[in-house]
Amino acid sequence: MSTNKISFLLNWQPTPYHIPIFLALTKGYFKEQGLDIAVLEPTNPSDVTELIGSGKVDMGLKAMIHTLAAKARGFPVTSVASLLDEPFTGLLYLKGNGITEDFQSLKGKRIGYVGEFGKIQIDELTAHYGMKPEDYTAVRCGMNVAKYIIEGKIDAGVGIECMQQVELEEYCKAQGRPVSDAAMLRIDKLACLGCCCFCTILYICNDKFLAENPEKVRAFMKAIKKATDYVISQPAEAWEEYLDFKPQLRNELSYRQYERSFAYFSSSLYNVHRDWNKVTNYGKRLAILPSDYKANYTNEYLSWAEPQEVEDPLEAQRLMAIHQEKCRDNGGFKRLDVPLRT
Repeated sequence: MSTNKISFLLNWQPTPYHIPIFLALTKGYFKEQGLDIAVLEPTNPSDVTELIGSGKVDMGLKAMIHTLAAKARGFPVTSVASLLDEPFTGLLYLKGNGITEDFQSLKGKRIGYVGEFGKIQIDELTAHYGMKPEDYTAVRCGMNVAKYIIEGKIDAGVGIECMQQVELEEYCKAQGRPVSDAAMLRIDKLACLGCCCFCTILYICNDKFLAENPEKVRAFMKAIKKATDYVISQPAEAWEEYLDFKPQLRNELSYRQYERSFAYFSSSLYNVHRDWNKVTNYGKRLAILPSDYKANYTNEYLSWAEPQEVEDPLEAQRLMAIHQEKCRDNGGFKRLDVPLRT
């Protein structure tokens, strides 16, 4: 058996934003680093941190809020890098079903969520806006939030702008409705967070594996950086190569999701200190982290220069919202250029 084998677990079935992992595999970037990577897909996204934390899998992907909560619950995992930076996350809905930009319009509605922490977020938000648990019905949907909204099983649900919202927009197109009928109440605004970083998608490691294999992890990240650089510099070509390996993604929905994910790809892969501080405090507010919790992330396995953080994160979020609306309406592959701290 290969001693350089690393087992790597996706956070769900292959999606457009998983492209750097698969291109690092198919273009031989892992092999260049002397690594043999086994990419695995979970049957349940809620299993990911437990499987990695228990040592059954070496590495994988998970959102920041789940990574923090996993360690607090005794599953030793650490984030070593970022894949997607601050994708907009919120309560998705279709206009015309009684839900408006007023959060109180959710009273009496069925609200969908992916997993346990989505439910905790909904409960905290509704309480913040003066609603009781009996004022709404929570429905666990897994990753099928958009599907459940379309089928009328729920009225709104927690999803990501570059994935489930795009799915709702494509449904609207097919129905002859304006794409703007697919709307979102952003959780960062509702919860006064000042960022969407709780759903930043991270590369995480089992702590024992990390301690015993630091050079493997550094080599893994070098391969991922090379693949990410290729995706950002040659997005159209990269997509075609990805489709050769994952032909099931050759459809309009996946392509639109890829366009919308493009601006969120982390070019540096660095964990952003400000974001980790904010989400750690948010986790304490949600009572999923103890008051003395220390964030479980590191940048020591990234062997290139750390960039400066964004000078004005609130302005960056405002500009990103405009940017993503333009991408929705016009398509294409563009990145947002925002001032950095000096």
